[in-house]
Order: sequence, then structure tokens, then C-alpha cells
Amino acid sequence: MKGKRAHGILLLIACVLALCSGCIAGDREEGQVKPGDTVLIHYTGTLENGTVFDSSAGREPLQFTVGAGRVIQGFDEGVVGMQVGEERTLHIPADQAYGQYREDLVFTFGPDEIDNADVPAVGDQVGITLQNGQILSATVVSVSADGIVVDANHHLAGEDLTFDIRLVDIV
Repeated sequence: MKGKRAHGILLLIACVLALCSGCIAGDREEGQVKPGDTVLIHYTGTLENGTVFDSSAGREPLQFTVGAGRVIQGFDEGVVGMQVGEERTLHIPADQAYGQYREDLVFTFGPDEIDNADVPAVGDQVGITLQNGQILSATVVSVSADGIVVDANHHLAGEDLTFDIRLVDIV
């Protein structure tokens, strides 16, 4: 009888330990990316037409903390649940990438608004101070006798993006 009772107590202890270890691990598998993790990712980003616009090939992997808002939303959300070594393709619509292209972020400045000693060239980055004091970074898209046109949209605004990614590590 003592042997059966001791066996029952050992079985009870084993069950309690098993349940407690499940509570500690939570509801995610060990080694999966979760918000708050810092990850290392190799990636190649392409446009809908297949043009590569960025890649970590030949460089160090991208390091970021998941959920901290340091990368575009779709990329941030797309790595959750990955395991080290896993590869995944993320299809990210413009709204979860750099947003839709906005015409209200294209500004025209007449010749009287430009310092003639410092006329920018097409492709230059310039700062624009809005009436509310906010400063936007913009790209000069045209320069003429009539003035300059600058575009404060991100160069990938309005683009749906695809990323082929590989989780290198969770650090």
C-alpha cells in the first residue's frame, strides 16, 4: 500500500511540474519571435514588377526590436511567430508600408521664395518648414525659371512591397 501511495504522490508531483512548466512557457512555442524580441533578419525587398529596391545581401542582417515601430508595420508584424533559420515571404500593401502617395505632400515654390544663391538641383534633399513649424524632408523633382517642385512623399509611397526574409537570430 505504501508503494502505491508513494507512486501516486510522485505522479501528482510530476503532473504539477508539467502544468507549471506549461504556464512558464506561455502559449507560444519556445524559440518563436514575439513582440519585444530583438531579431536579426536578412531580407530582400522587391516591388510588384520584381525590381529589387533594398537587400541585406553582402551586409550585416537588419537588427530591430519587434513592435517598437522602427520598421514598417507589415514587416514588424510579419516576423512574429518565426523561428531561427525560418524563411518567409511577406506581401505588404502600401498602407502597411510607406503609405499611399499623397499629392498634398508635393509643393511648388516660386522664384521669389527661393534663395538664388542656393538653388537646389533635381534629386537634392531639402527641408521644408510648414506653417505649424513642422519640418519635412523632401526631394527636389524639378527646377525651372518658374520655381522648384519638391516631393515630401517617401520614395516607396503608394507601392505594395514584397520581402523575402530569413530569421538569423533572436538576441
